[in-house]
Amino acid sequence: MTTDPYALGSDLQPPTGDPRPVTGIVGLGTVGEAFLRLAIRAGHRIVAVDTDLDVLVRVGNHLKTLAEDAVEPPVVLTDDMAELADATVVIEAVSDDLAVKTDVLRRIGEVSGAPVLTTTSALSVPQLAIVSGRPESVSGLRFLVPPGPGGAVEPAPTTLTSPSTVDVADALIAELGLTRVEIGAGPAEDATALVMAYLNQSVAFLDAGHSTRDDIDTAMRLGCGLPTGPLQLLDTIGLDTAHATLTALHERTGDASFAPAPLLTRLVESGRLGRKTAAGLYTYDGEGGTSRDTPVGHTAPVGRPVHTVAVLGSGVMARGIAEVTATAGHPTVLVARSPEKAEIALAAISDSLTRAVRRGRITPGQKAAALPLLSSAADLEAAADCDLIVEAVAEDLDVKRQLFTRLGASAKPEAILATTTSSLSVTACAEAAGRPADVVGMHFFNPAPVMRLIELVRADGTCDEALAGARAFATGLGKTTVACPDRAGFIVNCLLFPYLVAAVDLLQRPGTDIEAIDTAVQNGYGYPMGPFALLDTIGLDVSLAIQHRLYEQLDRPEQKPAALLEDFVADGALGRKNQRGFRTAGQRSGR
Repeated sequence: MTTDPYALGSDLQPPTGDPRPVTGIVGLGTVGEAFLRLAIRAGHRIVAVDTDLDVLVRVGNHLKTLAEDAVEPPVVLTDDMAELADATVVIEAVSDDLAVKTDVLRRIGEVSGAPVLTTTSALSVPQLAIVSGRPESVSGLRFLVPPGPGGAVEPAPTTLTSPSTVDVADALIAELGLTRVEIGAGPAEDATALVMAYLNQSVAFLDAGHSTRDDIDTAMRLGCGLPTGPLQLLDTIGLDTAHATLTALHERTGDASFAPAPLLTRLVESGRLGRKTAAGLYTYDGEGGTSRDTPVGHTAPVGRPVHTVAVLGSGVMARGIAEVTATAGHPTVLVARSPEKAEIALAAISDSLTRAVRRGRITPGQKAAALPLLSSAADLEAAADCDLIVEAVAEDLDVKRQLFTRLGASAKPEAILATTTSSLSVTACAEAAGRPADVVGMHFFNPAPVMRLIELVRADGTCDEALAGARAFATGLGKTTVACPDRAGFIVNCLLFPYLVAAVDLLQRPGTDIEAIDTAVQNGYGYPMGPFALLDTIGLDVSLAIQHRLYEQLDRPEQKPAALLEDFVADGALGRKNQRGFRTAGQRSGR
C-alpha cells in the first residue's frame, strides 16, 4: 500500500528528477510522526513506512490538517519497505524491543544502503548496530521528548560508526531545525527515571481526585517554570510509551514509584494513547487544540470585593506580597512585630520597586503610584478594617493558629482571611479563627512579584463568596490561580519533592555525576534547571523541612526525606545562600 497523505489509497510518487533528499522513516508512532512533520517542514521528499494500515490512515489524516498554504513536499505513506530504495537516510522509530528493531534494521539493509539513525531510548546502540549487519551505517539519535521544531537531540554514534554516517546525522539534525545538545546515555537514563516517576505520580494525583487535569498542568508549569505540564507531556511522549518505560523500570528496580498508575493503564488499554490518537489525558481537535476541564460559559459565584489589604509579616514573602498588592493599586498595610521591622520591610519594598523599574518589569510611574499606597504598623488593629488580610508569618502551625485566633476576633465580619502556608492545614487555621467560612489558603510563590501562580485552597468550611473574592483579587494582581485540596504540599510541592528526593537518593550509588544529571534534565526535557541546582536554589534546609512536613502529614513512602539531605544540612550545607550545596562552591561535584 503506497499513499500520499492527502488522498489515501492513491499511487502518488515523488516526481522524477526531484533533487530534494529522500528521508525514510520507519515506524509512525509518536516519535516517527514527529520526525515526519519536521522533514515536511524542511522540504524533504519522504518515504514513511509502517506495517499497521490503521496507523497509515491516522497519520494521513493528521497531515491533512497542515496549513492550506504550507508547501507540500512529496510524501509516500506505505507498508512496503522496498520503497526505501532511494532514501538518502533512514530514521528507524519502531518500538523499543530488541527483536523488533533487529528485524527492521536488517530489512532496511536488504533494500537500502543508506545510513540508518535509530531512535532507541532504552536499548544499546552498539548492539543494534552489530545486529543490523551494517554497524558502520548505524548511529543513534538521543532525545528524551519527541522533537518538535527547535527540539533538543544528541547524535549518538558508536565506535563502529563511519565518518560518513556521522556527517549524515549531523546534516539531518541541522536540516530539520533541531538543536544539538549533550545528554549522555547514563545521565539520560537517570533523567528519564526521575521524570517518569514524577509523571506517574501526577497521573495518580489526578486519579485520586486531588485536583483537575488543567490545574495540575498549570500549577507545575507556572510554579516550577516547566515548558509543559506533566499530563500534557505524557500525551506528547505517548501514554503507551510512558507505560512501557515505567513497566521496564519497575521490573528492573522493584521501586513502587515506577508501577504504572491505574489510570495510565486504563487509558492505554482503551486505546487513548495521547496526541497520536487524538485522545489521551486530553482530547485533541484536528489542529492539535485541547479540551478544557471547565466548559465555556461556566458562571462563577459572586465574590467579596477587595480594595484594602493587610499583609502580616516582614519577611521575604510578606514584603513580596505587599509589593504586588500596592503595585496593583490596593492600599496596603504591612503589619510587623515591631515598628523597626515594619520600617525595614518598607525600605526593602522600595528598593525592590527600584530594581523592578531598572529591569523593565514596571514603569517609574507604577513605582511612584505604589509607594503612597504602602504603610506599616506594629499593631494588628491596623488590619481590622481591611477587606483582605494575608498572613505570611513563620511556617509554624502553632504560630499561625495563635494569629488566626486574634484575627477572628479583630477583623471586620466581611473580611477574607488568607494564609500563605505552603504545607500546613488551612482548615486548622480556619478553626482557630472561629469563622471558617472566611478563611482561604493563598500560596504565593517566591519571588511573589515575579511568579504568576497562586495555589488557592478551600478549607473545609470556606464559603463560595470568600473563595470567589480571593480568586478575583488574585486575577486582578495578574496571577493565575489553581484550585488545590487542603492537603500537605497542595499540588506543586506534593509532586515536586518526591522527584527531588529521588534525585538525592541517586547519590547513594557510586559514581553518580550531579552535573551530568542536571544537564540531562535541562537539555532533554527543557526544564529551567536540574534537580540538584533546584535544591540549592530553594535551600537545602528549607527543602528538608518541607520534606519532613509532607512525610509527617501524608505518610507516603515517596515523600520520605532523603537521608543524604539530612547529612548535608547537619553539616551546615544550605545551598546557594551559603555557597555550600550540590552545585555551589565548596561542595561541587558530589561524585
